[in-house]
Amino acid sequence: MTKKTPDAFTIEGQIISSEEFQKSSMAHKLNWLRAGVLGANDGIVSTAGLIFGVAGAGANQNGIFIAGVAALVAGSISMAGGEYTSVSAQKDSEIAAIAKERKELKENPEGELRELAWFYEQKGMSPKLAKAVAEELTAKDALKAHAEAELGIAHDEHVSPTAAAISSFFAFAAGSLLPLLTATATPWADLRIPFTVTAVIVSLGLTGYVAAQIGGAKPMRAIIRNVFVSLLTMGVTYGIGMLVGGGIPA
Repeated sequence: MTKKTPDAFTIEGQIISSEEFQKSSMAHKLNWLRAGVLGANDGIVSTAGLIFGVAGAGANQNGIFIAGVAALVAGSISMAGGEYTSVSAQKDSEIAAIAKERKELKENPEGELRELAWFYEQKGMSPKLAKAVAEELTAKDALKAHAEAELGIAHDEHVSPTAAAISSFFAFAAGSLLPLLTATATPWADLRIPFTVTAVIVSLGLTGYVAAQIGGAKPMRAIIRNVFVSLLTMGVTYGIGMLVGGGIPA
């Protein structure tokens, strides 16, 4: 006997929370947030690295500004293009997988029902309960049930390549602005490098913390990793700028 409630349903005396079948939507939103944080992180590190490279080569404030703007624009476009290509491929794969699942449901509904029950058995349900859950979900929306259980996607909701590209573009640009403005807007020439290093460390500590919270990891490890990579990037590019810059004729 199956009894439906707004937030759960009961099968064979066991309550099955509807949250069990809505995790993909939450994961989808978290992936978007994670992509935004990582895009900003990339903007900070790569732009800071380029700025420190030209600064090490002896570029003046105007030269640093031009290099920073070029890094911001080129990096943002590159991130957007890469994300558009990647998400387009993901969307095409999802659509093809859904079409295949729809065809299988039409040609062999009984076999697909047994397969769905098997998936829930692998999650730890008893065969009897798994079969009851599979029948309940199939009666409601068979394609949705199979898409979520087998493919881990929503059959009626696909990621937008355009939205992903726009999001990545602005995330990278926002991250790039921090080292760019700090390095060029600081009025005291002797303090530009220390101020920029400090701003980059603080901002990457923040993005590392947010990324760790999203992924459920330990914040301190992510923060240390982020800061170490940024310091290494700025140090190496600054050193290369000093070495290469001295050998290039003015």
